[in-house]
Amino acid sequence: MNISYQWLRELIPGLTLSPQVVADRLAMLGAPVDEIVDIGAPLRDIVIGRVVHAERHPNADRLSLCTVDAGVAEHLQVVCGAPNVKAGAFYPFAPVGASLPGGITIRKAKIRGQESQGMLCSARELGLGRDHEGILELHGDFKPGGSFVESTGLDDARIVVDVTPNRADLLSHIGVAREIAAAEGLSVRMPELRAPEAVSGDGDAYHAKAPGITVRIDDPELCPHYFGLVIRNVRIGPSPEWLASRLRAVGLRPISNVVDATNYVLHELGHPLHAFDLDRLGDTVVVRRARRGERITTLDGIERRLEQDMLVIADAQRPVAIAGVMGGADTEVHDDTRNIMLECAVFDPRSIRSTRRALGLSTDASYRFERGVDPFGTLTAVARAVALIQATAGGEAEPAGAFAGSRMPDLPEITLELARVQQVLGIPFTPEQVAEYLRPLGFDVTPKNARAVSVRVPGHRLSDVSRPDDLVEEIARRHGYDAFPDDLRPFRPSSVPTHPLFVLEDRVRTLLVARGLLEARTAAFAPAKEGEVELMHPLAATESSLRRSLLPGLLRRVEYNFARGARSIRLFEIGTVFHRGDNGGLPRETTRLAIAITGPRHPPHWSAPAEPFDVWDLKSLVHDVAAVLDRAVEDDDIGEDAVVEPALSFRLVDPQNQAMVGRAGRVRQGAVDAPAWADDVWVLEADLVPSRRDRSIRFRELPQHPAVERDLALLLGVRQASADVVRVIEAAGDPLLEAAEPFDLYEGPGVPEGKRSVAYRLRFRAPDRTLTDTEVDAAVRRVLARLNEELGVQQRA
Repeated sequence: MNISYQWLRELIPGLTLSPQVVADRLAMLGAPVDEIVDIGAPLRDIVIGRVVHAERHPNADRLSLCTVDAGVAEHLQVVCGAPNVKAGAFYPFAPVGASLPGGITIRKAKIRGQESQGMLCSARELGLGRDHEGILELHGDFKPGGSFVESTGLDDARIVVDVTPNRADLLSHIGVAREIAAAEGLSVRMPELRAPEAVSGDGDAYHAKAPGITVRIDDPELCPHYFGLVIRNVRIGPSPEWLASRLRAVGLRPISNVVDATNYVLHELGHPLHAFDLDRLGDTVVVRRARRGERITTLDGIERRLEQDMLVIADAQRPVAIAGVMGGADTEVHDDTRNIMLECAVFDPRSIRSTRRALGLSTDASYRFERGVDPFGTLTAVARAVALIQATAGGEAEPAGAFAGSRMPDLPEITLELARVQQVLGIPFTPEQVAEYLRPLGFDVTPKNARAVSVRVPGHRLSDVSRPDDLVEEIARRHGYDAFPDDLRPFRPSSVPTHPLFVLEDRVRTLLVARGLLEARTAAFAPAKEGEVELMHPLAATESSLRRSLLPGLLRRVEYNFARGARSIRLFEIGTVFHRGDNGGLPRETTRLAIAITGPRHPPHWSAPAEPFDVWDLKSLVHDVAAVLDRAVEDDDIGEDAVVEPALSFRLVDPQNQAMVGRAGRVRQGAVDAPAWADDVWVLEADLVPSRRDRSIRFRELPQHPAVERDLALLLGVRQASADVVRVIEAAGDPLLEAAEPFDLYEGPGVPEGKRSVAYRLRFRAPDRTLTDTEVDAAVRRVLARLNEELGVQQRA
């Protein structure tokens, strides 16, 4: 949104802030400023020039030889190529030595044998618009030689505000002025306006008749309100310079006094209007959807085919405007227009957005309609436009206009609990403070009791304020985000627990990052052979489906790294895959984990040769992942697979139903475009489903009493599993046994044939006391007895 600083000052009497400070205030209020443009800075050398005499160049048919009064002692001769130059008119003039925007310096020159002592400038050459067809004619009484910037009101700054989609009220000068005035304790001033009378339908709210015009709404869902007012005997011509300069300051090109008046109101109040040539329009306006095969030539001269879901403004027979987007060329205001019909309406934002996208046509009007306009500001906008038109183009407005549409709804009221404000913002607010913050923004605040206030939402904030927390945001903005205390206070982020799937994803990420893997993110779009769900509007023919597996995309990342000389690649991805829905229903989405590893087992180091990642490393990783996922690992063949070799593969299964939920193994030869020096590529892919077991972390105090350790040397069979021994020790030593683990192996003299000596360290501890030797010895005897009984294991002598 382009904001004129001088326009803003006119709306806020007493505003003394500089443009930069205004920008800083807006940023703190949630509307950051992209840039500040000093409009007059590049034009300081330009003066007012009056053409005293103009004749055809003696040596060129398309050039004019002009005599210009630029306020100096002698008149200057200037060669001009514009077709609209005429004697007695005022134009911006760049004398010899002046600099134009873009770094061009004017020099004395000879053009077709005639000396030219300066240049009469167009709007485009001055950076004030795109019009390059003729020089910029100034309308009014000026002094030759006077400053062009000061004479035309261009001693101004353009503040470019970045407006978020929810703040439609800031798409106007009055909206921005309201924010700045509230922040500075000032008030906004608008001229007193006399709104025209609105004549509604007699028995049919959507069919209204007023002097000179009849309005009918055929689709109230897309157009809830439409107002049309006739103004007769206008005189179309250039706008006065104050109006033209105000539009140039916000980046618009002045067109004519009537059109400029509607554009002025759009940027001042934020409500788009449109002026029709009444004699070309006729006395009937119908708001309806387009019919099959209808076309319209819009104001930009392009003929457009209309779809049946597009809303149009039509006369008795044909469309004359695309509602909320652009008017038609057949009924546009032109030099011979004498009577106009002024339109001001409210359209459905979704309909305008859909039409604008389908036509590829974005305008200032559509930009505002698709974000929502103030339905209660219709008559105010019309009154302002009528006042401007009559001041610049004359004419007599009919005393009443045709208003078709439903009755205006009551403005919504929101009950705001002060406890909620404190809960969100962290500090208490009184009803008086809330009223002080909200009333300058247009909210009507009424205290209900000491704990709550009732807030009536104004029309210009209907699109973004609908619940108590929206009001809390307004209070925070007015209080100032930098005014809140920065000390850390008790808080609870949410009463809703984190989804178990997100917890599982975090645990998987922690594990894999700790093992040196990097997370990748690949697009969900895939070739047709890699997906089951086809896209209706694919971005590319090679990505026409949604992926059914993560591995192909991840392996393409491996190939990408191979192509750039990377040998050690460790990637993982957590993403969504898609499968065809049941019975033609919506696609099914599943979250999965995929891993791809190739290269050395460890980072290269001079102390040891680099060994490649192999099947045993993969098995270790698979078991770690399975433990996090609460899955079992089986060495069984996974069967035929397009990516993984069945001979070197593992299965991940659900212990509850023994269903395979993932697989891992070595990638088949040819499945990856790998260079000759590359090592084998190992992959894993598994479904991510939260476990039904409670894995929440629980606090337990550190032991307060010392532990007692005992070492046992046990004689085990050569093929006897140490894990079985530990299992029996833990069962027999409970509840005093805290840990049991092997720490030494001996095979040699003194050990019977077919046996081996394994030493275990047992740690005993009681939570409430220090153990005695008698208690520990009794526990050791129980362990030895159970080992001999169940496994035939005896203590080594």
